Amino acid sequence: MKFQQEINEKFGDPQRTPLSDKDLAEFKGLDFFKIDSAFIVKAHFLRTPAEAPFRMQTTTDRKPVYVKYGELYFKIKGEDFKLNVFQNQELISDPEYYNYLFLPFTDLTNGETTYSGGRYLDLRIPEGDSILLDFNKAYNPYCAYSGNFSCPIVPADNHLEIAIPAGIKNFK
Repeated sequence: MKFQQEINEKFGDPQRTPLSDKDLAEFKGLDFFKIDSAFIVKAHFLRTPAEAPFRMQTTTDRKPVYVKYGELYFKIKGEDFKLNVFQNQELISDPEYYNYLFLPFTDLTNGETTYSGGRYLDLRIPEGDSILLDFNKAYNPYCAYSGNFSCPIVPADNHLEIAIPAGIKNFK
């Protein structure tokens, strides 16, 4: 609930919103799935230290440098899944984001009840070999709200063959 409140406050703030003036004038709040504990999962975190930096594709010509930081292994509804997690190489020098990890993913809700381009989760580097994934905090890239933004495109390897009806729904 705190996540939903904070993101709605951000979107309602003319200084921080990705919404157009027209959409902001009509904004009443983002549409979320009902919070579901089935989509809060403990993942095994496997660090992949030998990865080479690469330029991630975006919705524009911008190509930020990322490195695959690790792999996350987890179960949802009894099925095994794996997602790659990334670290933006520009952010590691920022004291606020030095331990920030980026988890873009697609699932079977994309283009139906969620944004067709996938959604994101923000994580922090775990101290051990596990990390909590709360898909109830899955959010849309700013590109879902306006074409004025450059958003990373979810790598094909980060597709989940399951519906994740958690987090933010498609913006209408």
